[in-house]
Amino acid sequence: MQGILQGIASIGELVRSRVNLIGLAGVFLFKTCLSLFTDIPPFREIVKQIHFVGARSLTVLLVSALFTGMGVALQFYDTLVRFGSVDLLGSAVALSLIRELGPVMTALMVIARVSSATCAEIGIMRSEQQFDALDCMAIDSYRYVMLPRLLACVIALPILTAVFDMVGMFGGYLVGVVIQGESAGAYVQGIFDTVNFKDVLMGQVKSLVFGVVIIWVPMVFGYYMHLDQTQSGAAGVSNATTKAVVLSAILMLISNYVITSLML
Repeated sequence: MQGILQGIASIGELVRSRVNLIGLAGVFLFKTCLSLFTDIPPFREIVKQIHFVGARSLTVLLVSALFTGMGVALQFYDTLVRFGSVDLLGSAVALSLIRELGPVMTALMVIARVSSATCAEIGIMRSEQQFDALDCMAIDSYRYVMLPRLLACVIALPILTAVFDMVGMFGGYLVGVVIQGESAGAYVQGIFDTVNFKDVLMGQVKSLVFGVVIIWVPMVFGYYMHLDQTQSGAAGVSNATTKAVVLSAILMLISNYVITSLML
């Protein structure tokens, strides 16, 4: 009986800690957004973070987009040729990239590169008590540290997604037209005939939501790292970063399904 009660108590403690973390995350996001209206945003820091999130992610993004588009085009070509509908290759590649693969793959690349670095950086700042120092100097850490990262991700991710889509469609062109010898006109015209504003809007809405999610979660885990009494220092930063990256990816995929179901 004692073991059962201990098990129930452990479950209750786990649920309580998760609900507490959700509440802290909500307050964190509210304070970060509120700091946008309290004073002039630090534009220099915002530009610096946009460069970090956007420009420095371009290389890995371009390579990923090119081979993603080529792989998708190869799969669609093999399927469409069986039904004698190869002329639809451009439409299939464009829609799959713009609606789904572009936003999701871009977000995953940013999670791997930016979210992990952000969580580690903020976690180190917390372990070194830099946030306490900012509070002592009456400097709003939400405005000077969190807000530029949030705005940079929201601004950069839609642009990165658009770049991913364009490069991915070019990769599909290489496979369908250059390698397989299909009509270039049919490929390009299929894109223009099929893709409409709603498709582009869906991809951009996803990228905006993903931009918030994939930077909000790592900032929360890094900022509240000190609440986990079991680990501290380098081990605490490593543990928080791992949790943040995994949860960011999961929440991104969940929000992707929700947005898709609402906008289709």
